[in-house]
Amino acid sequence: MNTSLSLDSYRLLGRSGLRVSPLALGTMTFGADWGWGAEQAEARRLFDTYVDRGGNFIDTANRYTEGSAERFVGEFATGRRDRLVIATKYTLPMQPDNPNSGGNHRKSMVRSVEDSLRRLNTDYIDLLYLHAWDYTTPVEEIMRAMDDLVRAGKVLYLAVSDLPAWQASRMQMLADLRGWSPLIGLQIEYSLLERTVERELIPMAQELGLGVIPWSPLAGGVLSGKYRRQDLHPEGNEAGTRREVVRTKGTLTAHNLDIADAVGDIAREAGYTPAQVALAWTLRNPAVTAPIIGARTLTQLDDNLGALAVGLAEDRWQRLDALSAIELGFPHDFLTLSTTRDIMSGGLNIAGRR
Repeated sequence: MNTSLSLDSYRLLGRSGLRVSPLALGTMTFGADWGWGAEQAEARRLFDTYVDRGGNFIDTANRYTEGSAERFVGEFATGRRDRLVIATKYTLPMQPDNPNSGGNHRKSMVRSVEDSLRRLNTDYIDLLYLHAWDYTTPVEEIMRAMDDLVRAGKVLYLAVSDLPAWQASRMQMLADLRGWSPLIGLQIEYSLLERTVERELIPMAQELGLGVIPWSPLAGGVLSGKYRRQDLHPEGNEAGTRREVVRTKGTLTAHNLDIADAVGDIAREAGYTPAQVALAWTLRNPAVTAPIIGARTLTQLDDNLGALAVGLAEDRWQRLDALSAIELGFPHDFLTLSTTRDIMSGGLNIAGRR
């Protein structure tokens, strides 16, 4: 089965009329401030290549490479701003000595948006994400402040990232009840190595009209086949390297390398690269709007964009699904039509027995 997609095969984002490309261009690699990103000239080549091929969905954040990513995007977008959907995020602090420079609250949100507008050299943000849940700010404060920014014309659409499903659903229902601007997107980690979001977050997004935007669909590069068993243990000082970041996060493990090896086998059988197959797998989920690709070089970008043309036989997709399948909360033979009816009518107790 071939996906037959291209960057200009635009999709609606969530329950909105906003059209975005099926792959978003991530910009966490724009700038060398963190020691491993692309210098400005290479970042421009990545941006221009993506846009020239029909891509319109740019993902950045206030804190990416200490603000360089937003500045680069603002410069690169000059002359074509209106054809782009630029998404940025607030929450992460930009001033370590200022307790209010980060967090989900109104002061942090407004200040962050104003600073992002200046760095992006624009007068509006297409999509504003709450970047991470702070477990402190009331949802009423967040949603009202977001709505105020939309009404002021500084933000057009709203989204959230990396928060509990029950908080996201609470925020969406609050917006519906009070007539505030709704959420249309949910950015979460999702890949063949991270599928726990299939239990609650993805079903919640489908029910409430949020388009899912997966970050790290290649699991920090593990699914691209770039790491080997010897990378499981550091050699010398690797502080600040991408390998150390992935290792510290817990993504670079022997178990995950086994899965990555199997993805590589399937990719070679079908004539694709492992990265292309792993990206294409995320696009098969009907809840997913656009995975974020985080290329650092033009070669990587070209390879990632090839995911749009991946076509595998159904048995190979099933092999991929089986590699990292998770339990969704009930045994597979439990949720039959008859038992579902019993549950709804109160016929089963908590142990699932009559």
